[in-house]
Amino acid sequence: MVCLGNICRSPIAEGVLRHKVKEHGLNWTIDSAGTESYHVGEAPHRLSQKICKEHGIDISHQRAREFTFSDFISYDKIYAMAADVLDEIKLIGGPLADMTKVDLFMNEVHKGKNEPVPDPYYGQEDGFVKVYDLIDKGCDAIIKNQSK
Repeated sequence: MVCLGNICRSPIAEGVLRHKVKEHGLNWTIDSAGTESYHVGEAPHRLSQKICKEHGIDISHQRAREFTFSDFISYDKIYAMAADVLDEIKLIGGPLADMTKVDLFMNEVHKGKNEPVPDPYYGQEDGFVKVYDLIDKGCDAIIKNQSK
């Protein structure tokens, strides 16, 4: 799960997918990162933590990290939260990156529509609620689509 700073969208996605994977008894490794180093080492945004906690998911232990080329090696699937993030992933990966592993997160829900998960960073709590709802649907779709 990759967004810009790894404190809003991608930590929510990591927490929600981890929660759902555990409920389904799947043995998946889930992680998140940001394409920028703005917040490396920081906990998720307080509103990301709040909205997850309201749904019984604790993401307070997560810490932001920067996406690196080694993530292409470590993970089978990489989800970008928006097109600008996807572009950054391509730049970080360079010509040797296996871009077949990368897709926009919401394409799991609406194949080929390339819809973003909006960045709630500069907004209010309602933006985080909307993002959580999108991510919740996306995580359900990931489990359904990967279990086929």
